[in-house]
Amino acid sequence: MTDRPHVLIVGAGIIGASIAWRVARAGARTTVIDASEAGGVATRNSWAWINASWGNPEPYFRLRVRAMNEWRRLEQEVPNIRVAWVGSLLWELPPEQLRSFQIGHTAWGYDIRPVERAEAQRIEPYLADPPELALYAPTEGAVEPLAATQALLAAARVLGATVIANNPVRALNLHAGRVAGVETNAVLLFADEIVVAAGAGTADLVATAGLTLPITASPALLVRTQPHAKLLNGLVMSPAMQLRQTPEGQLVAAVNFRDGNVDADGAVAAAAAFDTLREMIVSDASHVPEAHVVGVRPIPKDGFPVVGRAADIAGLYVAIMHSGITLAPVMGRFVADEILSGRRDRLIEPYGLERFL
Repeated sequence: MTDRPHVLIVGAGIIGASIAWRVARAGARTTVIDASEAGGVATRNSWAWINASWGNPEPYFRLRVRAMNEWRRLEQEVPNIRVAWVGSLLWELPPEQLRSFQIGHTAWGYDIRPVERAEAQRIEPYLADPPELALYAPTEGAVEPLAATQALLAAARVLGATVIANNPVRALNLHAGRVAGVETNAVLLFADEIVVAAGAGTADLVATAGLTLPITASPALLVRTQPHAKLLNGLVMSPAMQLRQTPEGQLVAAVNFRDGNVDADGAVAAAAAFDTLREMIVSDASHVPEAHVVGVRPIPKDGFPVVGRAADIAGLYVAIMHSGITLAPVMGRFVADEILSGRRDRLIEPYGLERFL
């Protein structure tokens, strides 16, 4: 690789944008290409929770805690990135699982504590039916995903990066065991290193170089209301839905689909979700629907990130994961460092491609 290598990143979602900003900042020639508008598909349809919660094993928990710290650093480094560090109230799990989850994470040093009904009501006064038991994580937050991605791409452009939108990559150009470029409908683009961060499209794309990765596309529904006066102080995770309020006042809810419960455009599920939202939040104003979308999340087979190179294919680096929002800034740092200096951080050691090959 030359002193000023050319890194081409396929995917302009938040993972691709974070990597692009980091490699451009390190002095590499940088190109980002995406099949749609800059901002990707999964990213713009993400609920955008930044956290180290949930039932993660300790190594993955440590990676997510580092990612939360990187978000705080990113706010200082990139103009127009703002994280709402508003805290989370969670009761998605049965009470015994909540307690076990809290005990484990507290032992690891995470700021999360149980709260009973009265305190849950104090934290979120507009909940119609506060839970008898919930967990409160005051250090968690949310970011507006499209705005953050666009801010990263803008910062990368300032450093000389090129961003190509609405130009699908059809295949990787493989020659003599090395990926040297990508093929689009219009042109063949070459680079020293190709990074595939194409979300749910990653598996099909790397397959053109003979690489098989077990990644599924998992649908989720995102619904959004018109703006309201402030009704939520933080993020709410109930058994029915995940709910937050944007700085502009819109309520945004995420709902997982059950198998076989996906209508063509999500309209039936969206109507049911809006009904649930109205039942959850007490308000004098009506919750007027503004939009809904069925987003597709890329989920590796074991649920953990897939980050690194394939041993027998030179010039190719893969970065695919859920949750991309939480992990974006730390992955940008680690991926750029590995590509440009050869150093692989120990926090991503467990998540190489070799575990699937």
